[in-house]
Amino acid sequence: MSGSVEAGRDPEFDVVVVGSGAGGMVAAIRAHDQGLSALVVEKTDKFGGTSAMSGGGIWVPNTEQSKKAGFKDSPEEAFEYVKAAAQGRVPESRIRAYLENALKLERWLDENTHLHYLVVPKYPDYYAWLPGAKPGYRTMEPRRFDARKLGDELKNLRIPTNLISMAGASMSQIDAYVMVSKQPGWMLLVLWRVLGYWTDFPWRLKSKVDRRMTMGTAMAASLRASMLDRKIPLWLNTPFEDLIVEDGRVVGITAKQGGKTIRIRARRGVILAAGGFERNQEMREKYLPKPTDSHWPVTPPEANTGDAIAAGIKAGAAVDLMDMLWGVPVVGEPGGPSQRALFVERSLPGSVMVNKFGKRFVNEALAYPDLVNEIYKDKEKTGGGVPAWLIIDADFRRKYLFGPLMPGSIQPDSRLPKDWLGKVFFRANTLDELADQIGVDKAGLKDTIARMNQYAKEGVDPEFHRGRDPIDLYYGDSTNKPNPCLAPIAKPPFYALQVYPGDTGTKGGLLTDEHAQVLTEAGQPIPGLYAIGNTSASVMGPSYPGPGSTLGPAVTFGWVAANHIASVAAAESNSGVIARNAAE
Repeated sequence: MSGSVEAGRDPEFDVVVVGSGAGGMVAAIRAHDQGLSALVVEKTDKFGGTSAMSGGGIWVPNTEQSKKAGFKDSPEEAFEYVKAAAQGRVPESRIRAYLENALKLERWLDENTHLHYLVVPKYPDYYAWLPGAKPGYRTMEPRRFDARKLGDELKNLRIPTNLISMAGASMSQIDAYVMVSKQPGWMLLVLWRVLGYWTDFPWRLKSKVDRRMTMGTAMAASLRASMLDRKIPLWLNTPFEDLIVEDGRVVGITAKQGGKTIRIRARRGVILAAGGFERNQEMREKYLPKPTDSHWPVTPPEANTGDAIAAGIKAGAAVDLMDMLWGVPVVGEPGGPSQRALFVERSLPGSVMVNKFGKRFVNEALAYPDLVNEIYKDKEKTGGGVPAWLIIDADFRRKYLFGPLMPGSIQPDSRLPKDWLGKVFFRANTLDELADQIGVDKAGLKDTIARMNQYAKEGVDPEFHRGRDPIDLYYGDSTNKPNPCLAPIAKPPFYALQVYPGDTGTKGGLLTDEHAQVLTEAGQPIPGLYAIGNTSASVMGPSYPGPGSTLGPAVTFGWVAANHIASVAAAESNSGVIARNAAE
């Protein structure tokens, strides 16, 4: 449903939400359930935004599911952990608002929508050394969603093109962990998922999309189905232009529809949920570390251009964390609109990352946002980190995923497009030849490989401690001994991928309070204006505490914003009744 505007009058709703990612859809659903009319406007012709392209996880400590599993957690430990990770950049009131409301939201979603979450037992917090960190049970992923429930609206769902799949079959985060780390039964799981996909005969005649949706597609589809149940309008192809401000209060937005500017009134509030500015090169140049490129993100290429942030600044909003990214190392996605993120390859044994001097500068298995930070630090320190290079040998190539290349046992070099060699990946029979191809110092590379081979033999990385922390081991190969993250790089041919400091979005945005209200430089709320997700400055500060630290706050503060709008509306209504009664 794209929606249309009736000629001669401005459409009017209680709440107008800009952006159809998970946070925006949750906000609209919650507003509706509180008796408010809501509209979601979306810039593109697809709903779901970056949320639909993501893993779909949310970081929620101390859930009922974790307690039932016997896992010990507490609100105090969760608060201490996030507080330490945020490094004093976020008010404690906002951190507490997130942690308290995330629990309430998860229960509400389970009871009132199609979106149901399952706790992920073994996905650890990213900073095991901080107080309150836990080895798992704080990340939740969407349960599988049946695409048939969307009906014709399926055609409007943003479908990711660069997530790992198995011969078309979708996988969950738990599936990915079992298969990549080769947990017991992993081969049977692969077979079961693939057979389930290809034997779903009636659906195969309709679509190549797996009917049993997982990850971000399950999240976005579940929420859209919940909107359809409530008949909440979603207007696609309706890009946001600006805020309408009257007497210091935000009362609506202007947007484009059919090539014309339209005005949409918001009686109670506007919620900006339009993502960050990672696709806006001008804003990247102004705020982010250099070098920077709007082609490096893994987000929808036509979205997230910072329009909502710019409008908020124009309306007097303060901003924070504008120099930060939700970083992830990326490689080119052949023929795709976005880059491919390197989530798992870096932990698997038999790989190493080097700069142009052939020198290793980081624990390759580090949490992806922190690895991007280290790439920039190396660039500043040595001038050699952008791009970096991920190097493997023939054994790794045969056994494991390598960027856009499936394992060689499934997709040998002979089955790869001919024009990929020397462009997407590089291959040589010796390290010297590979160094010449990629412009890396030969002596430095050979010395690094020799060191890594010795570390693999001993099972200990004395330089960067790869394989020590829980997050390193999560995607390591459990069958590889003595260290699941270390193996020799010795068998030719050798391969390389060019690695850039990409991102899943920008972290900085409009400064908000514990109610998701947008604040001025003086710390005062702008009446009628709310911001969530990457349009707002992250509640996690400069850190990434654990898997789901982006989506968790996005959906939670979407829920919080709708609650606050409803409570203000109720208070104003009650005060009006009291005033009328007094007058009578």
